[in-house]
Amino acid sequence: MGTKNKAPIRWGFCYTYPYMHYLVILGAAANIVGTSFYIRDTFRGTTKPNRVTWLLWSVIPFIAFAAELAAGVRWATLPVFAAGFTPFMVLCASFFNRNSYWKLGTLDYLCGLLSIIAIVLWQLTGEPSVAIGFAILADTLATVPTYVKTWSYPETESSATYFGGVFSAATGMIVLPSFTFNGLAFLVYAASTCLILIFLIYRKRIASSFGA
Repeated sequence: MGTKNKAPIRWGFCYTYPYMHYLVILGAAANIVGTSFYIRDTFRGTTKPNRVTWLLWSVIPFIAFAAELAAGVRWATLPVFAAGFTPFMVLCASFFNRNSYWKLGTLDYLCGLLSIIAIVLWQLTGEPSVAIGFAILADTLATVPTYVKTWSYPETESSATYFGGVFSAATGMIVLPSFTFNGLAFLVYAASTCLILIFLIYRKRIASSFGA
């Protein structure tokens, strides 16, 4: 008695609910709205983005977006695209107000250089999984200067864009047709990065509320 070939298991909600991709559009919109508040604060000079971080944040997700498309990921890549488009807008905004410019130091340039090296290695590999791994490494190195800045000067950051980033990444995870490294890796990383930055922005207020 023959056996039928079983279809691969699909865990994503969009496999059951075909209109769930609209949730991804909502997530990307939330990211853009959150970033609009960051841009507003940048114009005012109250938020001071680190240009090394935001430049590389605009480049890296675009490359990850292309790598995920090559790996067969579709609607779930929209948050990754938004993660590149919104930093580009912030980078442009930082040139309109001299008071919004964060002075760069040795650490910023070093992390930027190492991030660029990781990007080059990323492009030299033809394996999507390895490419996404290098993308995460490059993005981590690009984020270090902003981690350091936010730890010491949390008032120079605005949390709205990071809350939008968490929501956007979460919607991307929800609509994945199956949970694979290629589909999940950058989304999980992006959400984790935003959560860390949110904590760094509010850590002094959290500590003071507990009497620390």
